[in-house]
Amino acid sequence: MTEPAAEDLLERCLEYAPRLKPWQFFSHDTALGLLGAPLPEWPYRVRLHVSAHRPAREPRTEGVVGHRLQLREAEVGLGPAGLPVEHPVRAWRQAGCLWRLEDLIAAADFLVAGESPLATVDQLREEIAVMGDVPGRLLSRAVPHIRTGVRSPRETRLRLMLVRAGLPEPEVAWILRDASGRQIAELDLAYPRWRVAPEYDGRIHADDAAQFAKDGDRWDAIRAEGWDHVRIMKHHMRGGGGIAVQKVRAALLRAGWSPTRDR
Repeated sequence: MTEPAAEDLLERCLEYAPRLKPWQFFSHDTALGLLGAPLPEWPYRVRLHVSAHRPAREPRTEGVVGHRLQLREAEVGLGPAGLPVEHPVRAWRQAGCLWRLEDLIAAADFLVAGESPLATVDQLREEIAVMGDVPGRLLSRAVPHIRTGVRSPRETRLRLMLVRAGLPEPEVAWILRDASGRQIAELDLAYPRWRVAPEYDGRIHADDAAQFAKDGDRWDAIRAEGWDHVRIMKHHMRGGGGIAVQKVRAALLRAGWSPTRDR
């Protein structure tokens, strides 16, 4: 299901597209949004960023942020509906001037995920080396926190919340198997040493009864293997995620984790 913010962005880009010159293309976080990357959460709203490489001219139109980029060989691709879109690696670096560190990490996790990722961590690192970092070295600070196998931006944000709060960093996309080696579940986040599995569940209610029942069986199977499955809901993440952190910390303490011994 497409996020409302992404749908709105696509509609705005399609509306503007007939005014694009042949050398102009969508860039920055506009490009990332068109490529499906997670956007900063409400109330952030992506503006239309349109770029051109020197000496070509950027647009100077009300409601559009124009950029005249350094003279460089273009790597523009086709996004949804055939829209001209900046290369995802370059767009991620460009968004570094607009986004917070957490949002850059979430977008990078998206870019490197899946069997056919849009980018690699090495490509992101190389782009920073070639074109430079942004103020505050946000991009260089983001790179060490990028993880492959992440399924959602809320999963990224939960992982970062836990680490910032002084908890151990959980494994990502960890495969839980029984004694015979049979796969039980792929855990979004996992602490194998303590058998604690925090997972974000953003559903307000069960829209799909069959899927909800399947998930319930999965949770039972995880617990049957002796794991403490900690469901984190949307309201647990509000206000800095204090409740989410408290729930995971309590589970780790029950399992024998010590904040002083297990640093």
